[in-house]
Amino acid sequence: MYLVYADGQGNVYDHPELYGLARSGDMIVEMLEEELIPLPEGATLVGLPHTRAVGMDPKTGQMMPLPEGSQAVGALMPQGYTRLCLPGYVKTDKTYKLPLFGYSAVVWKDGGFYVGAELTDDPEQWNPLNCDREEVQKGVGSLTAKYPENRLFVHLSNCALGYECLTSSNTFLGRWEGAVPVSYSCNAGCFGCISEQPDDSGFVSPQTRMNFKPRVDELVEVMLEHLKTPQSIVSFGQGCEGEPSTQAKIIIEAMREVRSITDMGYININTNAGLSDHIRGIVDAGLDLMRVSTISALDDHYNAYYKPRGYTLANVEKSLKYAGSQGVYTSINYLIFPGVTDREEEIEAMVEFVKRTDLKLIQMRNLNIDPESYLELIPPAQGEILGMKTMLDIFREELPGVVIGSFTHVPPPALTRAKPGRVHS
Repeated sequence: MYLVYADGQGNVYDHPELYGLARSGDMIVEMLEEELIPLPEGATLVGLPHTRAVGMDPKTGQMMPLPEGSQAVGALMPQGYTRLCLPGYVKTDKTYKLPLFGYSAVVWKDGGFYVGAELTDDPEQWNPLNCDREEVQKGVGSLTAKYPENRLFVHLSNCALGYECLTSSNTFLGRWEGAVPVSYSCNAGCFGCISEQPDDSGFVSPQTRMNFKPRVDELVEVMLEHLKTPQSIVSFGQGCEGEPSTQAKIIIEAMREVRSITDMGYININTNAGLSDHIRGIVDAGLDLMRVSTISALDDHYNAYYKPRGYTLANVEKSLKYAGSQGVYTSINYLIFPGVTDREEEIEAMVEFVKRTDLKLIQMRNLNIDPESYLELIPPAQGEILGMKTMLDIFREELPGVVIGSFTHVPPPALTRAKPGRVHS
């Protein structure tokens, strides 16, 4: 398991002698054979600026940083893969904040790259190689011409063509899960928000947030274009927007109009679920799926990251319980970080949270963050750090009825919410 590093020009090398190391939180640790898988298709290797890679002499066990001028290397994993450890590095400039990506440890083994990760879902639908960019371009041209007054299609065309966002690309391909962004405002100030950062945060948002409030007819047009098969999903709450439930009024009106026309497919919302009354209204309007973003089931950790405005974790739990009681297929978008999510107290709290809310699915999502900044923000560990692989095993054992995945699933027929009074288009 040889150390992988890069030079200042971005060339990647495997070290002829030193073994690769990883990080769990702020600790540099050895990697285990059972934590490694071959570098998956669709993964990207990146150099970590202002870092030095740290390896281990296999003869002495001594940890050795490489000379200045080298960089640590991390892997950015495609959806469906849960990282088990961070790259092993030390920063040469402690004021520098790494860009908002989820870095996984990578080594050279048996003539190829290996990463510390586990496959937790089928990545086929979210493999960028399965998204034909020429077809997306054609879809953009077709729908923007068909709906020249619809600002949402214009906004989504930039997401699809500029950012190559797969969810917005699906909107123009008419397949799988398509995007319906709706909100320019938010009731949280997430530390790692990818669409809006304070000027003094030190982070650069990789996406630009939408800057207009869409009309109900614009939402309806996007939704009806996509909901043409039983497996189609339209989703409020994208990386290019704030909290969708802040625009509950237009969401509810659009959902009611769409469901008066067709019962095809599923309507999903990706939300922080803090606005319990707004969520109740959206559920009652016919919501099928709800994915709630969370980073912890512990108040102090949750509050440190989300910086909620006018709501608490108790509101989030209330929203999930109500949605589940009404037949909505509920899940959490669980932002995970090795050395934090696998703390003993975090695991215990999350298991109890899942049981109380009767969740159906946990979507493991690698947290895109600068590790040092995140660790300085949150409370220190109170118990033992058990390891990410152990954490996944505990979830599977303690929550046998809960699906462990990485993205939105269509519920099995037995759990599909009834849609009375709706007609097929």
